[in-house]
Amino acid sequence: MNYGTLYGVGVGPGAPDLLTLRAVATLKRADVLALPRSSDYGASMAWRIIEPAVGKINGQERLFLTFPMSKEPARVRRAWDAAFVKIGERLESGKSVAFATEGDPSLYSTFGYLLREAPRRWPGIRIEVTPGVSSIAAVPAALGMPLADGLERIAIIPANYGVDDLAAILGAFDTTILMKIGSEMPRVVAALERAGLIDKAAYVAKATMPEQKIVTDLRSVRAERGDCFAMVVVARGERKGVLAGDVPPEAALTGVEPA
Repeated sequence: MNYGTLYGVGVGPGAPDLLTLRAVATLKRADVLALPRSSDYGASMAWRIIEPAVGKINGQERLFLTFPMSKEPARVRRAWDAAFVKIGERLESGKSVAFATEGDPSLYSTFGYLLREAPRRWPGIRIEVTPGVSSIAAVPAALGMPLADGLERIAIIPANYGVDDLAAILGAFDTTILMKIGSEMPRVVAALERAGLIDKAAYVAKATMPEQKIVTDLRSVRAERGDCFAMVVVARGERKGVLAGDVPPEAALTGVEPA
């Protein structure tokens, strides 16, 4: 069977002008835009990002697909099975489908499930992935800070799956990025206070969007529930500056600073 092409398109963190040129071109030429949303009655954040840059194109179908924000495998599978059927109907009729995903398709993206499943469901299908600006890049830009320099190492973890190992991660990495905060903010703040790193942390919600929020004193948002567009960045800043000559040569070679 000759299937239509399946595109996974990263549409960036929120600001429409952060869409890449390739993303815009792909979205404009696709026969179908597959647009994820969290409920049957909710808006699609992907479409909110896309519309100002791409617009409504005559003859192009906008296919809204519901993916509930759930950790229950059975519920998630049901949503994906329904989405696969709808996407498959378009692909099997020869139409190209561009699945728009916030941020980048390879980082905590809904598209990841489709990327793994598509070759099994539609053997020989052509798949193209267009990377997008991720929140990992957008949040430091909003804060005006580098994520890492010199010998610094970075950890990226989804906080909504628990932070029981956060103390160990904070000790092992120079910069820790906590994505998907959810209801874990009180525990995150408590862990940072115990580690003495509360003043090394910053909280950003909806980076690059009009409602962007930056908080540098996490104590003030201890009780806040972070949404899926919220992130905490903890930067120790203890091993930076190798290129500037701030770290002795032997530390640059061994990764250990002399006592």
